[in-house]
Amino acid sequence: MNRFRIIILALFSVVSLFAQEHVQVFRADTAKQLIVGRILIVGNKVTKDRIIFRELSMQPGDTVSRSELNKILEVSQIRLYNLRIFNKVQLSLLELSPGQADVLVDVEERWYTFPVPIFELYDRNFNEWWQNYKHDFSRVNYGLRLFQYNFRGRNETLRLTARFGFSKRFDLYYKVPNLSRNQKHGLTFEYDFLEPANLPYKTEDHILTFLNQRQPLKRQHTAIVTYNFRKNFYQTHAFELGWDDIQLSDTIFQLNPNYLADRQQHQQYSFFSYRFVAEHRDVVAYPLRGYQVTAGITKSGLSFGDKVNQLNISASLAWHKEVKPDWYFSFLTSANYNTADNPPYNLNRGIGYRRQFLRGYEVYVIEGPMYTMNKATFKRRIFSSEFDSGIPIQQFRRVPVAVYLKGYADLG
Repeated sequence: MNRFRIIILALFSVVSLFAQEHVQVFRADTAKQLIVGRILIVGNKVTKDRIIFRELSMQPGDTVSRSELNKILEVSQIRLYNLRIFNKVQLSLLELSPGQADVLVDVEERWYTFPVPIFELYDRNFNEWWQNYKHDFSRVNYGLRLFQYNFRGRNETLRLTARFGFSKRFDLYYKVPNLSRNQKHGLTFEYDFLEPANLPYKTEDHILTFLNQRQPLKRQHTAIVTYNFRKNFYQTHAFELGWDDIQLSDTIFQLNPNYLADRQQHQQYSFFSYRFVAEHRDVVAYPLRGYQVTAGITKSGLSFGDKVNQLNISASLAWHKEVKPDWYFSFLTSANYNTADNPPYNLNRGIGYRRQFLRGYEVYVIEGPMYTMNKATFKRRIFSSEFDSGIPIQQFRRVPVAVYLKGYADLG
């Protein structure tokens, strides 16, 4: 914690005690409205002030209702926490004169540079690896993934990946969420290169069948540019334009000529997608209250030369509620429709892909042009606390731990 932050917090506490001695006088004269004075931000050594101000529900000079004040502060705190660049966020209010108050925003920044070793299973989940592929340790990927969060203090994200082992992959990802002064426009750039020597080339009895060779079975280049428009605190629109270049080996092409559209061995095509997200949940990483609505449409094959031609439409609704203290219920329903009756194998997806899975059915995939899925979860919080790790670095000192017992029922 820097010296400036200590001084600000100390002064805020002293003045708060002074204000409490005169609080009876103030209450006699104040109305139901309160004017926001200064907003003081401390603890942000890296993060720019404007990134924090963007998430606040109030600005200097705003008039707010006293009855809604606690709710406004809570909403601002949740928004700042959901940026995922702070370990802790605390908002305090100090009323120094009748009808006017200052706000102190105290944040504790995370550690933003993470070189993360890769040692992971290639398969979609642990159960698939253990049951379908006999827990074969040769199906492991290894390498290094470098994350730079809150890059330049503007909540930008930079990621570099070099992955080897069962399936080779290299990627570059750069997200700029705040391009304009009003911080509503952003861009994301992605480039992926895949060169696997192990590849699923067909599905039998809802289980992926792999071919394993020493030479690459496929080379794929993917480039994507995404424009994000954050209309307000809760609604985001994303427009994505991408390009794929896929080259199959002779072996894969002979084993499954329908792997690519129009029975081609080398294929290039462009695609466009639109996605809408309305996010009204409390903590996005592990929501307990609120709801989320998503809708998306993807068109693969944009030019006359593209052999791919299909349209995919999807939508989902997630709802979370605290039934009573420490008891929570959540419900997710989603649906997907593809206009292609017989899509190529590389674009034929359904339940079991991209986290769209049924619990208890993880070892299988269900491919087809359309599906619907419903997931209900009931959970009880058993334990929740914070520990001091003893690590001298401030960003790693606080360790939050929570344990939940849950039951579920899924239908697809």
